[in-house]
Amino acid sequence: MILASNSDIFIKMEKLLRSSLAYDILQKAMHGERLDFDDGVRLFKSNDILHIGHVANIVRERKNGNRVYYITNRHINYSNICKNRCKFCAFSREKEDAGSYEMDREEILEKAMAAVEEGATELHIVGGLHPDLPFYFYIEMIREIHESCPDVHIQAFTAVEIEHLSQKASLSVRQTLKELKEAGLGSLPGGGAEVFSPKIREQLCPEKLSGDGWLQVMREAHTLGLRSNATMLYGHVETAEDRIHHLMKLRELQDETGGFMSFIPLAFHPKNTELSNRSSATAMLDLKIISISRLMLDNFDHIKAFWIMLGIKLSQISLSFGVDDIDGTVQEEKITHAAGAETPEALSVQEIINLIKEAGREPVERDTLYNPVKRKKTVVHALMP
Repeated sequence: MILASNSDIFIKMEKLLRSSLAYDILQKAMHGERLDFDDGVRLFKSNDILHIGHVANIVRERKNGNRVYYITNRHINYSNICKNRCKFCAFSREKEDAGSYEMDREEILEKAMAAVEEGATELHIVGGLHPDLPFYFYIEMIREIHESCPDVHIQAFTAVEIEHLSQKASLSVRQTLKELKEAGLGSLPGGGAEVFSPKIREQLCPEKLSGDGWLQVMREAHTLGLRSNATMLYGHVETAEDRIHHLMKLRELQDETGGFMSFIPLAFHPKNTELSNRSSATAMLDLKIISISRLMLDNFDHIKAFWIMLGIKLSQISLSFGVDDIDGTVQEEKITHAAGAETPEALSVQEIINLIKEAGREPVERDTLYNPVKRKKTVVHALMP
């Protein structure tokens, strides 16, 4: 593939983009200028997805060339018991509800060790805000995994969970993070951000940590050397303005700390939620979110398509609309599937490699921190569905 940095292609594309109603904004992005709030809102109100997507692809290739990253990982959702009952969540349960569960540390460790034996380099561990589990349960969980699997990276606990644990432990967020890091925590996932708008959070998740609170937890994590991802849940009741406000808040914190590794847009799945009367996000909205995020988040190195939520086919298409990371093998994801996701619960390494190559991209296995993984032999059958 000839990358978009080629000067002849750049000139031809600039001429083509003159036909776009958002030409002035796309020209700014092509020349590396930072887009502002009004630019982002205008892009969302434009239906010129091919031009927007192409410029997002140019930005993506400038940052990452033709590479598409993937990881051999496993999700462990240790409990769905949660004191918060967000309207967009189909996963959470009260302790007395049918279908509620909590894993003991032995079961969690067993899953972790099995994943590592099958080639996983990352464990992604999140769950509900359990009202009864004590802080030492989480400390010992991380410590036992770290001691038994010292070479695997433990990415665990959303910012919302961290704030919950700090309350359980009667510690500051900073001290909570320090103790978890000492036990073996490697980084934080990006979940729980939802949309930062106070109005939206009051409507959908009034008991949840605020948007500013989420950002503060991430700020503390970054200053302690714990990197993290960032997310945005879209396709429910938010507006274009809400989305751009969210992206700009992430961009501001990234300017300050540089601690975010990737941005992961998360498409809302309405089935089995209190918003089940709403339609799922369209493919047009999915591609807009991805492309505009790539253009707005100029200080993020990576935009990830979480194929579990986006779907395999659209994830593959997204590799030409700004995405450079397809996530990983995953296995046993419960949260999105509780909301009716029809994607598999896992992909094999070979399936991911084929998906990337069919899109004309170069697959690169990475670890959590985006270091290339070198294997003596490709783990073709790791973490099969």
